Amino acid sequence: MDNSDIFEGSYNGPGEAKVIELTVEPATAEALAPFGAVIGRDAPVQPVSVDFYKGAVKMSYPARFVCEHPVEVTLAQLDRRPGEVRYMERHFQHTQAFLPLAGKSFIAVMAPPSDSDLPDLSQVRAFRFDGSAGFAMHLGTWHEFPFAVEDGTDLVVLLSSQTGYDLKAKDAVTEEAHGPDLDKKDIVARTGHVFRFELMGVQ
Repeated sequence: MDNSDIFEGSYNGPGEAKVIELTVEPATAEALAPFGAVIGRDAPVQPVSVDFYKGAVKMSYPARFVCEHPVEVTLAQLDRRPGEVRYMERHFQHTQAFLPLAGKSFIAVMAPPSDSDLPDLSQVRAFRFDGSAGFAMHLGTWHEFPFAVEDGTDLVVLLSSQTGYDLKAKDAVTEEAHGPDLDKKDIVARTGHVFRFELMGVQ
């Protein structure tokens, strides 16, 4: 989905950000390819039987996970928040992954990795996961933390221990955070645009 036709004008201050409406798309393996890989039964990889169990146990490798520091397995407990994206971040040292529990839907907003200091705003997209699968991002994929469709949504998050240190280094003035792994930017302040979407809307 190309949003390039809506980027006009400049940002003049608080309250004057241009709103960009995102259409929420189903999170298919094909649609997610520029951003990362689906982790679930429908991932386009062939499972392999494990010896010893007569075919009752199969393993597949749908995503590549890399990390330069110790990996932390965390539980994110989400309640609904407005479908609005002010911040986007990327990781240089690990391929962060999100795995849903209890089959609850969630929405992820992402942009492909870029060589510039900001994401390509024309490539920002919103995806709805139905709760049966998660995803792992490519190195450098821009994203906001996933949005719950209903309160009490739990996600297992695989991330680098360095991320926590980088988040604690938040700038008191800009409220951005930067470090060896993390690059978190205030998109509204830097571009004058804010992304919005309907939590329940899927095309």
